[in-house]
Amino acid sequence: MAAPALARVLTAAPRALGSPVGGRARCSGVPPGPPLPPAAPPWDPPERARLRAREHKEKRQRQRRERAALGGAGPQVPTAPPKGWTPKTVVEYQHPVDPDGKKATGVALPPAYSPRYVEAAWYSWWEQQGLFTPPASVPGGGQVLSLVLPPPNVTGSLHLGHALTVALQDALVRWRRMQGWSVLWVPGTDHAGIATQAMVERWLWQQRGLRRQDLTRSEFLEEVWTWKQRHGDEILRQLRALGASLDWSRCAFTMDPGFSRAVAEAFVRLHEAGLIHRDRCLVTWSCALRSALADVEVEPRALTGPTALRVPGCPQPVTFGVLVTFAYPVEGGDGLELPVATTRPETMLGDVAVAVHPDDPRYMHLHGRHLRHPFTGQLLPVVTDPTVEPARGTGAVKVTPGHSSPDLALARAHGLPVLSVIGDDGTMCPPGGGWLQGIHRFVAREKVMAALAERGLYRGAQDHAMTLPMCSRSGDVIEYLLKSQWFLRCREMAERAREAVTSGRLQLIPKFHEKNWKTWMDNIGDWCLSRQLWWGHRVPAYRVGVSSAGSPPEHPEGLWVVGRSEAEARAAAARTLRCPPGELQLQQDPDVLDTWFSSALFPFAALGWPEETPDLQRFYPTNVLETGSDLLFFWVARMVMLGQQLTGRLPFSQVLLHSLVRDAHGRKMSKSLGNVIDPCDIIAGASLQELQERLHHRLLDPHELTVATEGQRRQFPHGIPECGTDALRMALCSHNVHGDDIRLDVGTALSYRHFCNKIWNAVKFVLAALGPDFVPQPPEEMVPQHPMDRWVLSRLVQAVSECGRRMEALEVHGAIAAVHHFWLRSFCDVYLETAKPTLRHPATAAETRRTLLSCAELGLRLLAPFAPFLGEELWQRLPRAPPAPPTLCLAPFPDAARLAHWRCPKVEAEVAAMQEVVRTARALRDTFRLGAARPPVAVRCAAEAQDSLAALGPALQALAQVGPLQLLPQGAEPDLGPGWVGAPTGPDTHVYLCLRGLVEPAAAQAQLRARSRGLQRRLETLGGTQGSGESPPRPGTQQQVAILRSELARLAQALEALDPPGPPEDPGVRRGDPGSQ
Repeated sequence: MAAPALARVLTAAPRALGSPVGGRARCSGVPPGPPLPPAAPPWDPPERARLRAREHKEKRQRQRRERAALGGAGPQVPTAPPKGWTPKTVVEYQHPVDPDGKKATGVALPPAYSPRYVEAAWYSWWEQQGLFTPPASVPGGGQVLSLVLPPPNVTGSLHLGHALTVALQDALVRWRRMQGWSVLWVPGTDHAGIATQAMVERWLWQQRGLRRQDLTRSEFLEEVWTWKQRHGDEILRQLRALGASLDWSRCAFTMDPGFSRAVAEAFVRLHEAGLIHRDRCLVTWSCALRSALADVEVEPRALTGPTALRVPGCPQPVTFGVLVTFAYPVEGGDGLELPVATTRPETMLGDVAVAVHPDDPRYMHLHGRHLRHPFTGQLLPVVTDPTVEPARGTGAVKVTPGHSSPDLALARAHGLPVLSVIGDDGTMCPPGGGWLQGIHRFVAREKVMAALAERGLYRGAQDHAMTLPMCSRSGDVIEYLLKSQWFLRCREMAERAREAVTSGRLQLIPKFHEKNWKTWMDNIGDWCLSRQLWWGHRVPAYRVGVSSAGSPPEHPEGLWVVGRSEAEARAAAARTLRCPPGELQLQQDPDVLDTWFSSALFPFAALGWPEETPDLQRFYPTNVLETGSDLLFFWVARMVMLGQQLTGRLPFSQVLLHSLVRDAHGRKMSKSLGNVIDPCDIIAGASLQELQERLHHRLLDPHELTVATEGQRRQFPHGIPECGTDALRMALCSHNVHGDDIRLDVGTALSYRHFCNKIWNAVKFVLAALGPDFVPQPPEEMVPQHPMDRWVLSRLVQAVSECGRRMEALEVHGAIAAVHHFWLRSFCDVYLETAKPTLRHPATAAETRRTLLSCAELGLRLLAPFAPFLGEELWQRLPRAPPAPPTLCLAPFPDAARLAHWRCPKVEAEVAAMQEVVRTARALRDTFRLGAARPPVAVRCAAEAQDSLAALGPALQALAQVGPLQLLPQGAEPDLGPGWVGAPTGPDTHVYLCLRGLVEPAAAQAQLRARSRGLQRRLETLGGTQGSGESPPRPGTQQQVAILRSELARLAQALEALDPPGPPEDPGVRRGDPGSQ
């Protein structure tokens, strides 16, 4: 906001403040008329020292504001501690707890907010009291909230993305619990087949020099379970540290016996419904993991041209984005050849034909001819197919059906054979062995091109834009291999999932996700369920053999049966083959199921499905799911499809999808970058040495460890400050998760720690004001009379209404903003300052105390869903009218309807007008750097505003830090005498301060000119020089330039106000009238 213009007030002789010219004057709090002393008395030395200290403090504050305005974008990676970070005294809670585990609240509060003290002992007491477990029964008409925590990987640890989900869900859970709802929030962990197996394999190799293949399957699984027991509790510890009010009695693990039964049941039911089938198809394959992947686990990487990438298992970087052309000689000895272009020359050993478009005139003479393979000697037919695009490459396409889905479809259409030349581990395995056997596929690429050049068949290479499929798990380049796997038909389930969104039965928040949902469901294919792992749910399918007479029906792979157990599968096979069960030999499929298959069952399997348990009947379907938008198709879509298929109901009715979480510089969170932050490091703080020691326990390869170590050193050179759980939760909840990517910064959490300290001090002030003998009444029953009491309670009900509205809309960031604004801007910054003088007057003290308690008690209830530890610590110490709940967790959440009698728009408008006067007065104080002095103030305003300003006079004086207040009628000439400066507040209001005895004009002018010169130099560096040759500011500095220009204008007006009066002017111009300026 632009600074107010200043106006001089020049008159011949001083007048008493109580004797205005041209109308009446009023002084707030006293009858009009007390004379103003002609000059301020000389200050004594202690007063001078106090004012100098105050001036130094204000100077530091101004410098901080200027640095913030002029700081610009700054360096890419910070090299200084977060702004406002100074080491704080850590206070530990060392008092004994009550017999029931409750923290002692009768002891004195520490002088300053200390998260470690505040957060001690409360969570264990909440658990012991069973506050997180819903009651056994719900009263008639009672409302229920049930939801599941997205199960994190059991062997990992939570990062800030997980913490964001926890903070958002827990805010919703605590809010509904305080509203009297029956709430169930189910925790759990996921076995994470690929991630966990890869982690344990890496650990075995680093610690014991063993590979998985050196162990039997059962031995390896024992190692995984040992690892899970050693590391699995880390996540549960982090969740408790975050204050998550989860029902731990219902904690689920996707490899628990009950959950495993649910997975087998789901597979069997889907197979019986004809949705699960076994087929030999091309699958997306990770050679690094030696396992199939789901399509959604493939990350397409766009390349604009030649790009060198590191590939797991390959000794040197591989260049992609190159189109290679070579020729196949035409059989017949007439010297003809057919050129083909490919980005995968190594797969030419699996070519079975070359396809051309039937109408391409370049190749019509080759229809029906054969080509001689230069390495195998096989004859490859030239086939015609309308799907070939003549304009792409050479217009002739090598057909490699063993490694390309389009080529496989073309081969089957033309009855061509299928060859596979790349093995599971990514090495070459051409039929019959040969010179490339066992060589890495990308090393073989160079050898193939060299061999083609030796035979004179290499025709060159060119840059080529392409999309490279990458494994999101390992970073390997995806291969397409022909495998016999179990597949789930998704088309019918996807149609129902699509309809759930279009009909409104399933709500995706934000709404723009609906378009992607519909597109994905319209283009869905079969889901490959098989994974070639040892850790996970074994596929409940068995291959059947017959030990004596008879044989299974003819089938390329024999007979497969599915059953919940081997006995059930044996009985099914016996019925099919009409033979005794004892004659059958069953071998269970060694593969495991995709982790996302079991995760998709979590909302109902965690509640006891397939059994009709009381939990399933009472809490399923759940209400809402909160998770990352990157899991929309990995997890959410599959829960919806399988939930409807297996239970007949949607697993939830609302899905809140938060944006991708990045670091403060917009980079994706990555262990290899060193920017993955453990939430507990923000809660408790961590030195750089501690952060880097933990990197060595993350099983990173040497290159990743080096990069991550340097990344941490640059991003956190001074470590991470202790912010506390409540500050972290509020910082996370403050982000608008409905919009663009979220940039999480430790500095945001630090600012919320300062906010916690502000609340701490405010409640301590309230407790001191109430005293030990205060008798509380229910806050809602208070009927305020004093205007500032009415104002703050009206602001409180406005915050309650806004918070409730935002929470209903799942806009948690808006709710925390409303709470933050009330506590900081309405209660702490305004009301507490105005309450200090009213507490000294017996006539107003009682009502002020009741208002203080109402604001603090209801304000802490508002805060509780977001900052439960701070809220509980302070709320327990406030006097409360009986009957009171034992904990803030169960205190009624403020209801705007019950507080509607506090709404007072008229008083809010009057206080808002008064605050404008305060801002103008403070701007004048800041311009002339008045320190702690409280100069007299005069306000010229309309008659209708004078009554409200008179009533609000003490508040105005306290907030503006001014002395006696004089009110002047609008239109009157402000004949106040020399030494007064003024500035407009609006079209009808002017504010004047008396500087007599406070400012020496010559010294003040010198100081103002020096400040102007400094600001002018800074403006010139930003390219925003003023004057006739004014140049436009540099890009990105417009806001800084605007601030500097506004400040320069304010200083220029201050200088003008200090100038001595000039010679007499035209009588028609009244220089004393600010309106003539």
